[in-house]
Amino acid sequence: MPILQGFPDFECVRKLSISTGQTSDFNPVFYDIETTGLSRNSTFLYLIGVIYYTGETWQMCQWMGESPQQEEEILTAFSSFLKPFTCSIQYNGDQFDQPYLEARLAAHQMENPFTELSSVDLYKKLKPVKALLKLPGMKQEQMENFLGISARQYCNGGECIHLYKDYIKNQDPALLSSLLGHNQEDLLGLGSVYEMMAYLCLLDGRYTCTDLTCTSDNLILSLELPYPLPVAFSNKIQDFYITGEGKKVRILINTYQGKARQYYMNYKEYDYIPGEDTIMPKSLTRFMDKSLRKPATKNNCYTWFDCTGAFLTDPAIQKKYLEHTLPWIIQTIH
Repeated sequence: MPILQGFPDFECVRKLSISTGQTSDFNPVFYDIETTGLSRNSTFLYLIGVIYYTGETWQMCQWMGESPQQEEEILTAFSSFLKPFTCSIQYNGDQFDQPYLEARLAAHQMENPFTELSSVDLYKKLKPVKALLKLPGMKQEQMENFLGISARQYCNGGECIHLYKDYIKNQDPALLSSLLGHNQEDLLGLGSVYEMMAYLCLLDGRYTCTDLTCTSDNLILSLELPYPLPVAFSNKIQDFYITGEGKKVRILINTYQGKARQYYMNYKEYDYIPGEDTIMPKSLTRFMDKSLRKPATKNNCYTWFDCTGAFLTDPAIQKKYLEHTLPWIIQTIH
């Protein structure tokens, strides 16, 4: 069936895929599976749903077995279906969906269709921005709540197991509707959650510094993102305050006598020099007296960056500063 609303347009999905390493021949398939349990060896697959792009529209397709014996038929149909696609998109698929499917394929002595298919696991991709967005957890439903998606109509995954067992016994159409409806809600939710990939631009350096204001105490940087953020956010840590809405992000940085701390992620490669309140590479400090240095930590792995002079007028210097500091801010926020 065609997906006429509630899913991002293909061009949006294609552009956001840049952070996944996909190329111009991007041909994605979103999928979600339903099983009778978590164990790959003692449970079985009963439903797979996909959303894919064809004929200038998103289409949804579902394969459901009406008995345990139809698992092999579902796997055969799905494996054949995957052939033209360049990547799969799922939520926590690297940890559960794909390994489960591979195990069930092996149980039926079937070939693995995922060998040449790259994976985009939205759970793994978006985990680095959990604290930045103040997410209470990383379940798909929690991500949807953050996006303002209303409460779901159908049962949750755990309840579906019991409904499916009841459906096998009595073939009640109402149960069938609930099972397919739950899977459809998961699939549509994947499209909404995918739009959160826009937040990753802050980690990947995909932004332009459009304005800079420097006062005696603060440095304020305005950034332009290539894609709009689905939900506005704000957060702070130590000397930094960051907000974002639409394509605009603003960062307020506390300065000290015209200087700001520039942090580095790879703190294990540095020593902190207390006497100078800065870091130096261990390749250099190994020649120093041990009393003058100590291993750098995540919180003191910084040098001092001059916020005057060329920094105020050169976007390249501003970008270099941000590429070091922004990832540290995002991954240090709790």
